[in-house]
Amino acid sequence: MQWRRTAAETGHAGACDQLAGRMYGDEPYAREVGHVEEAAGVATPAGFMEGHDVPPGILISVVHWLRKGGHHPVDELDVLYREALEGGMYCVNDGCQVKGLLKDFKVCPQCKTARYCGDACQ
Repeated sequence: MQWRRTAAETGHAGACDQLAGRMYGDEPYAREVGHVEEAAGVATPAGFMEGHDVPPGILISVVHWLRKGGHHPVDELDVLYREALEGGMYCVNDGCQVKGLLKDFKVCPQCKTARYCGDACQ
């Protein structure tokens, strides 16, 4: 995640996109590594933060990285929001077909990066 942040700081569009998406999705360490203090002054349109299940400070940092990557933040946030609502298969256990929201998958207490759908898969 730290390497992704370093690449994003240089303006690498792919790294900016990945960091913003992983921060939005609350992947392990992404929010700590991607948070930017200077983003506090980022102007956001009215009603911009409504409906997102992301803390406002994190959402502002996500906007910062999307802009740095050359994207229109409102459009990209709509995409991230729709993906979050649809859910996905986040369990790292091979063969697991459980689909759900990222926040419903528990982070491994040992490595703190892998996610599992439940005790059986872990």
